[in-house]
Amino acid sequence: MITTDDLKEKIIAGLGLEDMGIDEIEDDSPLFGEDGLGLDSVDAIELTLIIEKEFGVKIKDMGESENVFSTPKTLVEFINSQLESDK
Repeated sequence: MITTDDLKEKIIAGLGLEDMGIDEIEDDSPLFGEDGLGLDSVDAIELTLIIEKEFGVKIKDMGESENVFSTPKTLVEFINSQLESDK
């Protein structure tokens, strides 16, 4: 089972946010937009690739990506649900 801290470490390393610690990213803070991490569409592509590479989870329905990518918590819930369904 993946934790939000696991995901945050991968986000920080994968997106080059080394000046940020995992404790600075709240589980419920938005990943995109000015109120959260401020990630953009290029970051979304990179984050998708990180999730596929690090966790072996593919996002097949891009229509659901807005909900999946809203916060670290929702993203971890999605990753864990996909890992469970692959068992």
